[in-house]
Amino acid sequence: MPKSTFYITTTLPYVNADPHIGFALEIVAADVIARYHALLGKEVIFNTGTDEHGQKILEKALETKQSPQDYVDFYAAKFADLKKLLNLSYSNFIRTTDPAHKQAAQKFWQICQQNGYIYQAEYQSKYCVGCELEKQDSDLVDGHCPLHPKQELEIRNESNYFFKFSKFQQPLLDLYKNHPDFVKPESKYKEIVSFVEGGLKDFSISRLKSKMPWGISVPGDDEQVMYVWFDALVNYISTLGWPENQENFAKFWPGVQICGKDNLRQQAAMWQAMLLAANLPPSAQILVNGFISIDGQKMSKSLGNVIAPAEMVKKYGTDATRFLLMFSGPIGNDIDTSWEKFDEIYTAQLSNGLGNLCSRVAKMCEKAQLGNFKYQQKIKLDNLTLESSGFKHDFKIKIDNFELKEALDWVLSYIADEDKYLSANKPWEKFGEEQKNILQHNVEHILLIAHHLQPFMPKMSAKILAHFSQEKITALAPLFPRINPLS
Repeated sequence: MPKSTFYITTTLPYVNADPHIGFALEIVAADVIARYHALLGKEVIFNTGTDEHGQKILEKALETKQSPQDYVDFYAAKFADLKKLLNLSYSNFIRTTDPAHKQAAQKFWQICQQNGYIYQAEYQSKYCVGCELEKQDSDLVDGHCPLHPKQELEIRNESNYFFKFSKFQQPLLDLYKNHPDFVKPESKYKEIVSFVEGGLKDFSISRLKSKMPWGISVPGDDEQVMYVWFDALVNYISTLGWPENQENFAKFWPGVQICGKDNLRQQAAMWQAMLLAANLPPSAQILVNGFISIDGQKMSKSLGNVIAPAEMVKKYGTDATRFLLMFSGPIGNDIDTSWEKFDEIYTAQLSNGLGNLCSRVAKMCEKAQLGNFKYQQKIKLDNLTLESSGFKHDFKIKIDNFELKEALDWVLSYIADEDKYLSANKPWEKFGEEQKNILQHNVEHILLIAHHLQPFMPKMSAKILAHFSQEKITALAPLFPRINPLS
């Protein structure tokens, strides 16, 4: 019997900068998947939130002369604002400074410690503050972190607690072998398998409070705080009420996690080992996004090429922004884009594509006085037969495999087919029943298109479904007004 619940979570963005389109891509992809499963009639939990501890946060707070809590409160609000901006359907917004999360993280620590996977030792390490991660020499390029090449690595000598990551090489390899689609895309699956096959080193999971006080206290040791990653990863289960609400946890876990490729090791190896250490089931699946570059260059404030989701919504509107992000191709390879590319896609696929089709057909329906074709009737039509799920088989296969761009392409092919149908049948040259039959075909397929676009463009889909289900279909104002390429 298919599972009647579904759980998906983004990573928690680190609150040391404004939201950018890299995270917008991640959270909209998660939203599309969550909405799709809700349309299947499942009870869905969609989790996101903010990661608020660690040295980077402390340093930024000191730079701006704020308390760390005031600093994270300010930035957490910016990420919470994405819900309205991008019309997100998430049910949970967790902050790692929430009291319930802190308690869960400490309980998780205690279980791992009781199971023999945490110990204390002296160590020296090379540490990248930008990543909040220890770096091995093999991770470095010219002695620097490749993701933060301008930052000097810190050499740390401390007595900290360690997690016995080295004990989980074979259990992780067994997990990957038994679930060959555990990480998508396949290239990232191969990458994480190769990483684990190369051997795992225990890693430090605490910091001296005297040097870095902004974190969750280690249970039983007030002189240490938890390493930010060990704390933050627990959010995926603390948001479900673990450990107190075991019923809710069992109902929804394991879940699907979506992340950027710089999070691959943390999500697909570190977190899975931590779960095993706490005698908890591993995640269901890890979906990995690539990086977004602008005209071949990494987004950078100094280069002035950072694209913010608020800027996209201002120019294109919410649903069009969602479409443009998903059309770029989440969950897979790196993406190179620009304002010019977004303009071209918006014009070709939305203004001249979906929007133009709807406007042309609506205007002809008004002249022909066509209407009273209810949305739900289409399910009974032989030429539009849907799966019991309510979606066409080919579309369902793609979105079930998290191939969101390919699912969109499937919908766009229907739009192209309808344009060809109009050109071939020329309803503007026909009269009476012949014309109405042609237009009814168009209306049926527009309803089908809008139905399948619901996870991607919820408001626009609802508008199209309502308009073409009227007693009398009337002319329609442009759904996607043409834009000024220079704006």
